[in-house]
Amino acid sequence: MGAPWFTSLVTVLLLAVLLGAGGAAYDGFLSWQVMLNLLIDNAHLLVIAVGMGYVILAGGIDLSVGSVLALTTMAAAWLLGTAHWHPVAVIVTVLVCGALFGALQGALIHFFQLQPFIVTLAGMFLARGLCYLISIESITIDDPFFVAASQTQVPLLGGFLSPGAMIALVVLIVAIWASRRTAFGRAVYAIGGNEQSALMMGLAVGRTKIAVYAFSGFCAALGGVLFAFYMLSGYGQHAQGTELDAIAAVVIGGTLLTGGYGYVAGALSGVLVLGTIQTLIAFDGTLSSWWTKIVIGGLLFVFCVVQRLLSVRSQHS
Repeated sequence: MGAPWFTSLVTVLLLAVLLGAGGAAYDGFLSWQVMLNLLIDNAHLLVIAVGMGYVILAGGIDLSVGSVLALTTMAAAWLLGTAHWHPVAVIVTVLVCGALFGALQGALIHFFQLQPFIVTLAGMFLARGLCYLISIESITIDDPFFVAASQTQVPLLGGFLSPGAMIALVVLIVAIWASRRTAFGRAVYAIGGNEQSALMMGLAVGRTKIAVYAFSGFCAALGGVLFAFYMLSGYGQHAQGTELDAIAAVVIGGTLLTGGYGYVAGALSGVLVLGTIQTLIAFDGTLSSWWTKIVIGGLLFVFCVVQRLLSVRSQHS
């Protein structure tokens, strides 16, 4: 039994157990709108987890995504409020800058043979620091386009989703298709499985790695746009620790941290598990929000151990 397939199944079962426990303990927990709210509240995390999934599948890691998200909210808020740019120009600009930021990190990792952990850690500090060059205070966003995106409700089977959640689902679907049906997706798996073998097969390893980090940077910036829709503010303290939540969602969703094995679709189940835990704690009302981190940490530990045991077992079989 393959490790990614098995852990993905365990994640779905865990999600079902959490939802069942919440439904049994709290009235209204399983209402359709509460389920849709899981997507609305975590749309930015889902987009970031999709980008992180590609990076981890390629055998890398990206610690800069939370800071890029915060920088995107700050840049968007400043460009809208102070520079008075058109909102479409602002969105295009921050998305392009996010992709370029990620591509630069990928180029440093590939051409200088640097560790992804160190490069993206430096990127994390750089992006977070740039936030405070713009402003040390929170900047309110009152642009009509962003306000409309924040308040619009898209009807869905008696409930509603936000435009941000719809965008996140589109990104997920496109990313799943690309991972399974394109040469780029197959190259990502090959590089994560064994980079030297990928080179011997004639794959464009350098170009693919740079593209993977560019995609992660793009997803982080898009997550920042969705977060700006959600919060209607830019702030340097936004998304503290989001990079770790994204990594946790990807791993819980069944992707091996060593790369080469997993499913991009697992990002959705991983994010939903994290969101369900937060919702359970919110419904309880007596537990500190820190219990979310404690439970996620425990789950992450268990999933890493299970993945390791299964990979060792598959090597010996």
